[in-house]
Amino acid sequence: MDFDWLKRLMPRGLYGRAALILILPIVTIQLVVSVVFLQRHFEGVTRQMTGTMLREVVYLEALANAAPDLIMAKRAVAAVAEPLSLTVVLPAPQATGDARVFYDLSGRVVIATLREGLDTITAIRLATLSDVELTLTTRHGPMQISFDRRRVSASNPHQLIVLMLGTSLLMTLIAFIFLRNQLRPIRRMALAAEEFGKGRVVPYKPSGALEVRSAGAAFLDMRGRIDRQIEQRTMMLSGISHDLRTPLTRLRLGLSMLPEDEDVAALERDVAEMSKLVDAFLEFARDDAADGEPESLAPCAFVAQIVEDSQRGGLPVTLGVCQDEGTATFRPDALRRALENLIGNAVRYGNRAVVSVGLGPRALKITVEDDGPGIPPGQREEALRPFSRLDPARNQNKGQGVGLGLSIAADIARSHGGTIRLGESEALGGLKVELVVAR
Repeated sequence: MDFDWLKRLMPRGLYGRAALILILPIVTIQLVVSVVFLQRHFEGVTRQMTGTMLREVVYLEALANAAPDLIMAKRAVAAVAEPLSLTVVLPAPQATGDARVFYDLSGRVVIATLREGLDTITAIRLATLSDVELTLTTRHGPMQISFDRRRVSASNPHQLIVLMLGTSLLMTLIAFIFLRNQLRPIRRMALAAEEFGKGRVVPYKPSGALEVRSAGAAFLDMRGRIDRQIEQRTMMLSGISHDLRTPLTRLRLGLSMLPEDEDVAALERDVAEMSKLVDAFLEFARDDAADGEPESLAPCAFVAQIVEDSQRGGLPVTLGVCQDEGTATFRPDALRRALENLIGNAVRYGNRAVVSVGLGPRALKITVEDDGPGIPPGQREEALRPFSRLDPARNQNKGQGVGLGLSIAADIARSHGGTIRLGESEALGGLKVELVVAR
């Protein structure tokens, strides 16, 4: 059986689901109490009170039937009816059938009890909730008896209902306050984790229940380990950078002192290629995305400046559609590095590139399109891996890349809580790269 429609109606947040878990039992208890207790209890009370009233009606009927004539019957009935607070009309107009309002549930019990106890009754009128009028047959003609409705049904049942509802609302309010206090530490931890995923460190102290405190402490330990690993990697790579550059410099100096020939030129090209590979690797592993503080900037002006700088550098890139309706928070140095890599890739494998900007309510999307050969869908995931060079898809003869441009951009996007999406450009026919970062 498909319950997708029910899942769509259910709240998605923890607060909404916890509130539903809280409210549903209360509503169920209310219904059970209303149906089982109120109905059964008040039906029993109504049946007992109506039975008592029925004995008085039977007594009046017996008095009327025992009288020798109508005048004596009226006197006998009146003498008893006045002390019993009953209104008797004898003879009365002939009436048949029962009448009650549809929401008068206890009236159904009153009618049933009266008819079960006295078969001479021809009509019972409960059209108003304040009086009861019943007509029965005597030897002197129809007799109508009227009395207060409160004598046959329990009064003020709404007081119990109001008290029950009021108490339930008060307890629900108290439960909501406690529930909010219990969920607040979870929200704070989720916010700290979300900000850390975007490369921002916000103050966080574990609080709340023991389980939440334990999860918060585990999050702080994880954040501390990640920070230490980043710091250790940076220190290690700084040493590697120095150790690798020194022997490469000595090799380049030694080759420059040798007589020039084809072998020496080839070795110099190899050394230059090795230096470029080392620089590219260190640039990728250094994780510059974690450097710098986030700033709130206008995306269009920021991207337009990068495009202008690229144009001054001789790159065939233009600024396309730019939807700028506010600001976004990001690390400008890291995002500039990612965008420059994407533009460099686009013009390396194509003849021109177009950069577009879209600012949504929750994310900033920067699109770079080119007119190159593109990347087949089956190889796009592989293209995001470090040092991946897809020769069949991208013409490597047009540049000396080492396969790190997309990887660096993807790493920067992830450090901003975003992602990189590859597709096909509908406008230019080449590759379309969407750099998405959270606002």
